[in-house]
Amino acid sequence: MKINWEEAINQIFEDRLTCPRCTTNYESLVVGYSRRSTLNRFAPRHRDCPRGDECEARKLITLCESCATEERLPGKEADADQMLETYMLDCRRDLEDALDYIADLWRDDFELETEHLEQGLQDVAPEIFKDETIWRERLETEYLRYHQEFRERTRRIPHPGWRSEYVEELRALGYSTLLGE
Repeated sequence: MKINWEEAINQIFEDRLTCPRCTTNYESLVVGYSRRSTLNRFAPRHRDCPRGDECEARKLITLCESCATEERLPGKEADADQMLETYMLDCRRDLEDALDYIADLWRDDFELETEHLEQGLQDVAPEIFKDETIWRERLETEYLRYHQEFRERTRRIPHPGWRSEYVEELRALGYSTLLGE
């Protein structure tokens, strides 16, 4: 079963929660993290992962209480508002990871010559940089959807200073962002 992320997020925005395993609607779902690849199909934010079902990255999983018990997913119950916040925070974590990678971590993937140590990823590996930029823009667009939904619900954005810190760090590296100036 492949989860339609757009449908899943729109249901959260409508305060309708559907368990991706049993497809039943609930007032709340169990939210937890897992690295088990057998749970990948229940991780809406994991869509389009290049590693697919073999991925063992830590993923946010949402299931009803019964399905969570059957799948041995540890977590806590969350209603639509709590899930919206959880998704936003998970998206932020992914954005921070993407920022860390283009800032410095990419160097671990290459054996750089001394003359290339001061260069950026865009100079050393333009194709990888392009892929990372596309990934980051996708995450930023997702984050903006959550941000907009919080505003429409007249709810306070969790940790509102995060966005400006992210933008400042990215701008300091010389990169653009969809999240602001």
